[in-house]
Amino acid sequence: MKKHIKIALLAAALLAIYPLATWLALNCYQDDPADMVWTDREAYNRKFISNLDLTTAVQQDQVQHKLGGPDITEAYQSTADLYQLVFYRTQRDISDGITTKVECTALLYRNRQLIAVGDAAQQQFLQMQPGRP
Repeated sequence: MKKHIKIALLAAALLAIYPLATWLALNCYQDDPADMVWTDREAYNRKFISNLDLTTAVQQDQVQHKLGGPDITEAYQSTADLYQLVFYRTQRDISDGITTKVECTALLYRNRQLIAVGDAAQQQFLQMQPGRP
């Protein structure tokens, strides 16, 4: 009989600890893209980028803090502004070990502030460069 009581108490203790441990893991553990496998990193990047809000000021260092360094970067310096087009991988196209722009989502920064995401970012960046209409 005592053995059954001990087992029941142990089970109750574990059931009480499990929700606390789960809450701590979900609310205190920060994801680090550098430690993720590529499939998880792509999903993480995709989710984070889809939640970016261009109506509020989003700084480049805020994004890099969450996503790490970009997979591909291009830049253009005008007389007044620095434009940076960065690419984060969000989907796999060909399993060849090389990340291409097709596998990425673009983010465009002007003076380190986010101004466009996705295809619009690429189009704006191309239009700003000299020799473009």
